[in-house]
Amino acid sequence: MPSAFSAEERSRITELLLDTATRLFSTQGLRKTSLEELTAPAGIAKSSLYAFFASKEDLYFEAMLRQSEEVRRRVIDEGLNRGSDTRDALRRFLHATVAELDANPLYRRLMSHPQEMAAVAAKLTPERMAAAAGGPMADLLRFLDTHLEGDPQILLGVLRAVLLTPLHAEHLGAEIYPAVMDRLIDAVTEGITTC
Repeated sequence: MPSAFSAEERSRITELLLDTATRLFSTQGLRKTSLEELTAPAGIAKSSLYAFFASKEDLYFEAMLRQSEEVRRRVIDEGLNRGSDTRDALRRFLHATVAELDANPLYRRLMSHPQEMAAVAAKLTPERMAAAAGGPMADLLRFLDTHLEGDPQILLGVLRAVLLTPLHAEHLGAEIYPAVMDRLIDAVTEGITTC
């Protein structure tokens, strides 16, 4: 059984675990990241991880939640909620989300490897999963349900298809990628809105 940690040690170790997890999960993913890689920078034994998080998946989830409010601010508050109409709101949301995917390796990883979020969700209790229920995705679904006609899940799928494009930017070519994204976002937002 691991020795007790002081409040100061717990805080320091938790931050180190979250920083390390964010870096490793972003680059290696859930499966390829070992407990030893996660715990070594914090100077704790592998078994001591469980004094801080219920599982490796719980650590991944917490790393994601840690960024959730900043992501919401950038893509929902500064994107979706600033639109002058429905079309403009979606256009702003998509541009902000593309920028987020370019700048945030963990969210880029979640978009490109949705099976990781499924693996994380499978290991969490319903109470723990409820912590993410009010996240940016819930805001977007409410917006789609309120402002657009059609099945919100299908509309979400259309938006997600747009957001998969940045994962293939190198295939489009750096010189035309920004213009391609602008035209794609314009085409999609005009196609799914009536205003």
